[in-house]
Amino acid sequence: MTGAASRIVDRAQAASLIERWRAAGERVVLANGVFDLVHVGHARYLADARRLGDRLVVAINGDASAAALKGEGRPIVPAADRARVVAALRGVDAVVVFEERTLDDLLRLLQPAIHAKGTDYRVDTVPERDTVRALGGETAIAGDPKSHATRDLVTRVRERCGGAA
Repeated sequence: MTGAASRIVDRAQAASLIERWRAAGERVVLANGVFDLVHVGHARYLADARRLGDRLVVAINGDASAAALKGEGRPIVPAADRARVVAALRGVDAVVVFEERTLDDLLRLLQPAIHAKGTDYRVDTVPERDTVRALGGETAIAGDPKSHATRDLVTRVRERCGGAA
């Protein structure tokens, strides 16, 4: 595999990559989200997260996890396709899909130096902050002010297409 597809890894591969990067003295940032319809807010979040360290791993909610978080009709795009799009973005070193509702188990396995969340959170509202702290890591907020959302994009498409979308 080459290109973006080679950056999509399973949990064990992600752990191995991170261990290797950490041994080389690199700071690993882990960002996560659904990334259903990738938009400029996602791109800015990931670019900002990447600037926090040397390597960026992105954890994407699997289809069942995304549906539980976002509700009926979501995700619109299957996890494999969402992973491929995110893996193709500049600065993304690896993508891993997870099915749990929170990232706690994956954080315990991967132990990144930094867990980056978007600006719809504050450090004190990130659900996994205690897990990150217990692992000796840091929770950071990345991206621009939350003015972009997939639900808003879907609404705009429906309005402009007369509900046909």
